[in-house]
Amino acid sequence: MRPRLHRLALRCYRLLPDNVRRWGVRVMTPNYSVGAMCVIERDDGRILLVRQAYRQRWGTPGGLLQRREPAATAAKREVAEEVGFDISLVGEPAVVVAERAQRVDLVYRARLAPGQDPDDATARSAEIVDVGWFSPDALPDLQHETASALVALARSARSPQAPLLAAVPDVESRRVE
Repeated sequence: MRPRLHRLALRCYRLLPDNVRRWGVRVMTPNYSVGAMCVIERDDGRILLVRQAYRQRWGTPGGLLQRREPAATAAKREVAEEVGFDISLVGEPAVVVAERAQRVDLVYRARLAPGQDPDDATARSAEIVDVGWFSPDALPDLQHETASALVALARSARSPQAPLLAAVPDVESRRVE
């Protein structure tokens, strides 16, 4: 579009009511689904992984946000639904954008809430067939999304209380396309 015509179009756009502008943006831009995932760490550094009925590799508890649901609420809800744990989220989430899948994942670090016993980890949903705690240096085959999530968390870890991914130097090599 020529610069003059582009400026004119932007001026006209500015005059539109907010709801019409939002509708226009939604119609003209790609749609992405948004999910929340939790990397739950125990005191000994092991992380909780789940195997879903419809996937062969291991992943983290998580799922899609419901309409107008805050991401942190979705993360806690998914963990409770899938493995029955109450959790505390640690810090801000890392963000993973999967362009081809048109998905944005918000990846939270989490710890079990006080009073939760890590040995009580069991599948609480029909979609989960197995649950296990794994040492970061002995991870099973991971789903692509989970490997990407671990890498994103490792890159965003800025605090000294982030030993979780320091011991996972080979997560990149575990990526499965």
